[in-house]
Amino acid sequence: MARKFETLDEYCASLATAQGNVRGETVKHIVETIQKDYPRATVKIAWNVPQVQIDGEYVFGINAAKGWLTLASWNPDSLPSFASRLEGYEMNERTFRVPVDWEPDRALLRELVADRLAQLGLS
Repeated sequence: MARKFETLDEYCASLATAQGNVRGETVKHIVETIQKDYPRATVKIAWNVPQVQIDGEYVFGINAAKGWLTLASWNPDSLPSFASRLEGYEMNERTFRVPVDWEPDRALLRELVADRLAQLGLS
């Protein structure tokens, strides 16, 4: 059975390897980038991965794999409208993958969260 994480720090620490913790550092950087534009954003560990919430609503999710990070807007209809911005990333219907050492694109993250907030009527 997989270890259950209670905090973002626990989750990120679990991503460390003998070579360092690039994945954990990038996950934290993504969350911090979102929180710069949305100070009310909090992190909840749900499904054993970090989920960003605003006013108790899920707005963004992150999951780390060995060779990439999977990012998810909680608006199931939003990613197709961001397709040109996500060119070069592997994308499916609800998620896209970024390299483990990705430098967060603040404008993209802000717009993805704004899109979800608009869907929820919380803009």
